[in-house]
Amino acid sequence: MGQKESLRRQRVFSETLRKEVVKQIESGELRVYQACRIFEIKSPQTVYNWLNKYSRTLKTQTRIVVENNSVDKRLKELEARTKELEAALGRKQLEADLYRHIVDLASEEYKVDLKKSFGARASKGK
Repeated sequence: MGQKESLRRQRVFSETLRKEVVKQIESGELRVYQACRIFEIKSPQTVYNWLNKYSRTLKTQTRIVVENNSVDKRLKELEARTKELEAALGRKQLEADLYRHIVDLASEEYKVDLKKSFGARASKGK
């Protein structure tokens, strides 16, 4: 058995290769098992050890929170809603201006101040 162990070859990967593998995994170009296959790494645990040592983001005990409704998405939704409401307000303002103009024209035509008498109650005729 001792002779078999001495025949086993030990591979040593350079630090630059390790960092390159970690960089490719971080960027999403490779997955751990793909890296094992391409670079003939016997154990995925070796790659995980490299990730823990060289990675800036993929370390053990690091929690990455991914949210569907991120702050940026919510901000864009609110900006779109604000534009929509401003457009609706503009349309209502134009409508109010039109009604004021119609009342002014009707007041001139009928020689009655409709603005004053608009809220007055109708008199009851006997």
